[in-house]
Amino acid sequence: MFRRSMPGTPHKSPSPMRNTSPFEKVRLSGICVASIFAAHFACDVFAQRTADAPAPEPVSGYTEKKLVTAKSYMVVAAHPLAVDAGLKMLDAGGSATDAAIAVQMVLNLVEPQSSGLGGGAFMLHFDAMKDSVSAYDGREVAPMGATPELFLDKDGKPIRYFNAVVGGRSVGVPGVLRMLELAHARHGKLPWSTLFEPAIALSEAGFPMSMRTHAQIARDTALKTDANARAYFYLPDGAAKPVGTILKNPELAEVMKRIAREGGDAFYLGAIARDISAAVRNHPTNPGTLSEQDLRDYRARTTRPVCGKYRIYKLCGVPPPSAAGIAIQQILSMLERFDMKALRPVSSEAVHLSSEAVHLITEAERLAYADRERFAGDDRFTDVPVAGLIDPEYGRRRSALIKIGKSMGRAEAGAPAGTKVAMADGEALEFASTSHLSIVDKAGNAVSMTTSIESGLGSRIFVHGFLLNNQLTDFSMFPTRDGKPVANAVHPGKRPRSAMSPTLVFDAENRLHMVLGSPGGPPMIYYVAKTLIATLDWGMDMQAAVSLPNFGSRNGPTELEKDTSIENLSGALQSMGHEVRVVDMNSGLHGIMRDKAGWQGGADPRREGVARGR
Repeated sequence: MFRRSMPGTPHKSPSPMRNTSPFEKVRLSGICVASIFAAHFACDVFAQRTADAPAPEPVSGYTEKKLVTAKSYMVVAAHPLAVDAGLKMLDAGGSATDAAIAVQMVLNLVEPQSSGLGGGAFMLHFDAMKDSVSAYDGREVAPMGATPELFLDKDGKPIRYFNAVVGGRSVGVPGVLRMLELAHARHGKLPWSTLFEPAIALSEAGFPMSMRTHAQIARDTALKTDANARAYFYLPDGAAKPVGTILKNPELAEVMKRIAREGGDAFYLGAIARDISAAVRNHPTNPGTLSEQDLRDYRARTTRPVCGKYRIYKLCGVPPPSAAGIAIQQILSMLERFDMKALRPVSSEAVHLSSEAVHLITEAERLAYADRERFAGDDRFTDVPVAGLIDPEYGRRRSALIKIGKSMGRAEAGAPAGTKVAMADGEALEFASTSHLSIVDKAGNAVSMTTSIESGLGSRIFVHGFLLNNQLTDFSMFPTRDGKPVANAVHPGKRPRSAMSPTLVFDAENRLHMVLGSPGGPPMIYYVAKTLIATLDWGMDMQAAVSLPNFGSRNGPTELEKDTSIENLSGALQSMGHEVRVVDMNSGLHGIMRDKAGWQGGADPRREGVARGR
């Protein structure tokens, strides 16, 4: 047992605001919602901005899960009904991409607070026959009416986070459907229309509301101000519909039927696009600028993955505007000089992490997150020095800053090769929502896809049976600082920075070894890094690695997962100079790893997901 509490027990979050450090002021419900910034001024601004912010997706329970194995193919995702839909496609001879589309459509229905047609995604695809990896970018983009001052008031000060998120101001052009359509054209085997059948059937027949969805809508105060959402999610008296309520979503069924018949144009052109634009632009308190033309002009894109070596393995992640492919590669590169295998967390009774291991890993993370804050953004608008950031020599220089037994505190951004313009650190509030799915098909093709509407329940605009994203709040609130440009500043047509971390791992023979990813806001980078070290260095199976207590640092306090055995390391870490915070960590790690008999899968016990295969 990794946790002190009983499986399935909900955990209460700490008070949203505490009278402690400036960093602590911007922690919300136990989850830090901002990075540590170069000056305390930014923390003070964020404290003001987040005082009334909606909380991130809440912790709703913990259920121990067992390792699942399969000989031929496997799906791991955030809800059993979504996994069943993916397996149905694989059973019918479909590809990993076919299964991913079916899974996403069902997730939109059964886990609406996390992802769906109103959001975006990043996807890695492995083509077994061609032995190649492709990255797909379905990230939302800022409408052409967006300005660098989007989240500043008339006096140039940042508006409160609640006022930024709820309503049309925060809505970016959704991208997930165009991305999946592009991937299907290249990798699909089954007819496009077939992939929507499970979600349409569930929408019409109904499905039980889950504990996680209930927990989210029960504690949210803004969603019920949207009349469509109130009618769907709440009882007449305004109370959240109880767990197990059978929900039917005929509006979403009709949308999916049209998409199944007509393709993505049914969503991006015509009546649905008009209604999305109208809901954003006519929001009664916080209108945005998203237009029908913005939807018409959206294009998903394929990009080159970020790949590098870690010991005998090759790791591939997604490139900018996600910072994760770079950051994960950096973290592991900086740890390569240490004998991490010797720090394998084993005891006679249970798996226990050591303070030495947590120290080294979190020190590497400080350095990677410092670079993320300085350099990461949409590479079409800013020069992101990707090659310099993942260069092994740069990693060795950064690793030399890690000291045994002594924390560096706050790390400074480095100076990688390829930096063309002096940049300033940005500040963006990113919340712990999102979803992840991992799939391997019978032919050995794989999909690792992270999908999101940003914070739990997104912008709280519910149109045609789905929620619209609030991804524009992933941009920095300031376009410049100290006269220097911010890489992640708002700009029309620009994609906001992300921490989405879909990952593929290949062994020494270049065989696909692992398919991995997690939701969880900026911590998803260190959730994935933890799991990679647990499997590649410590030899854990997929489920044990996923279930291992979470920990990490975003270049601030060292964060340890609440109600787990890792809390016992607080004293030892503090003696090394770490500022420790014990917090809820609502990861949703879903992974598949090759073994001698085929594949093994692990689903995060902190959420409702499962691993299933044949």
